[in-house]
Amino acid sequence: MKHLIIYAHPNPESANAWLKKNLENHLQNTGHEVMLRDLYRIQFHPILSAEDMQGQRMGTVAHDVKTEQEYISRADCITFIYPIWWTGLPAILKGYIDRVFSYGFAYRYDKGVQRGLLSGKKVVIVNTHGKSAEEYRQTGMDKALSLTSDAGIYTYCGLEIVKHFYFDKADRATGTDLERWLKTVLETYTAG
Repeated sequence: MKHLIIYAHPNPESANAWLKKNLENHLQNTGHEVMLRDLYRIQFHPILSAEDMQGQRMGTVAHDVKTEQEYISRADCITFIYPIWWTGLPAILKGYIDRVFSYGFAYRYDKGVQRGLLSGKKVVIVNTHGKSAEEYRQTGMDKALSLTSDAGIYTYCGLEIVKHFYFDKADRATGTDLERWLKTVLETYTAG
């Protein structure tokens, strides 16, 4: 299977980096083809410009966007690994979605009806956040996150969500926590 990991965290010592490295190693060691797009390392330009928007309407995209779209097109399963910051995606990943998941590539409208164009691809989302899961439940933020990212991005574009992980209190995670999280994530790939 062809796996694409889209990773967005600037700290190479973060819990996210540890999860990414271990997932990548596991997938490679079990015979999968793994492509990695570390958005900070490749210095992805996240700003959707007027030229980008005009090009999308004409069916053309910038070279860097085309490169990312080619990675997505080749993948059977896409794994996003990123922290929840300010109850959403890091800016670099939001810009990646804005530019790469463009009209005509990730979705379109047929006679006014929205249609996701990435169907047939699976997606796994791995998020870390500082607050506890209980705090997110009490405020309704858990439902809001699911609505805005799962429904508003991933399924909107036709991706089949295999699992969306929210690992809480990540700023205080111990080695035991990381191992438990990794085991849970890896079980998803073994089951699928």
